Amino acid sequence: MSNIKHTNALAEARALEVPSRELSLRRDPSVSLFWNENRKLLVAAWAEWEIENKDDVLVPDETLLDPRLRKAIKEAWENPEKEAAVADLWEEIIPGVYVAQFFDLNRLADFRNYLEALANSGVPKRAPYGIQLNRYGMMLDPRSEGHLAAPHFQAFYNDMMDRFMRPIARLLLGTYGYDNQTFGFSIQYNPDKDKDLHAHTDASAATLNININLPDEKFAGSEVDFYDKASGKTVQAIFEPGKAIIHRGNVPHATHPITSGQRSNLVVWLYGDRMQIPRGSNSSYGNISNSDTIKDVALESVSARQRWSLPDGPKDTVAPF
Repeated sequence: MSNIKHTNALAEARALEVPSRELSLRRDPSVSLFWNENRKLLVAAWAEWEIENKDDVLVPDETLLDPRLRKAIKEAWENPEKEAAVADLWEEIIPGVYVAQFFDLNRLADFRNYLEALANSGVPKRAPYGIQLNRYGMMLDPRSEGHLAAPHFQAFYNDMMDRFMRPIARLLLGTYGYDNQTFGFSIQYNPDKDKDLHAHTDASAATLNININLPDEKFAGSEVDFYDKASGKTVQAIFEPGKAIIHRGNVPHATHPITSGQRSNLVVWLYGDRMQIPRGSNSSYGNISNSDTIKDVALESVSARQRWSLPDGPKDTVAPF
């Protein structure tokens, strides 16, 4: 594919024969080969799609996010000593699990319309392995095969990870040193498709799970249980429009079956080089007693200036799945 002239990449991409759902779910080697052979073509197709739709499609940026969060984040980047205002926006439901408004409710419809345009683009995109190939199931990060390579989306995604998620995770969860690398996907839970997710932990230092349902887009079920290993306590979280849950990857959690409607989410991860994550006493939150909070330990172990900085190392090409 390296000799292809991408002057009409969009048409070429739309004409590709995408691997079947069955081949994808069993991770047949031909699936990976398809996405890797067509990577440059798909990147070019997404760029062409944006140009073709420049007058009709949203350019996503941080104005989609909650105004209070944006203000606190902006001030913390200008002066890291003001980071407490960021932490104050997050409610801790158990140690290592926090909830806050992430998207602006007044802009969610704009973002969902944008995602709908992406879904209707005709450009092949890979859904996360192990889930049904539903409308909003897409890989978001460039290290993933068949990722959503639209340039404007990638600019928004990188800004969200670098300016928002990483310092928030460092502040609340103490992930500094284990957060150089990023990963992300979108998923939609449906009663007849991806209706639940069994108890598991994530291969991440931090996971940010953002609900993108509209306020009038109701669903039933799909609650998330988080288990606190120290106390034995289980807390149930219910996703609300535009709200996000950020948690350590090693916190066990499970999703109840969705019984009606649909729940759409963006799920993004941070982890270290070569997929390293904090473990035991080697992590900045490995020695926390029941009387401590993750936030307190994180604040003591790393300076504010360090938290509000970008990683020095390069991005790798390793994707968790």
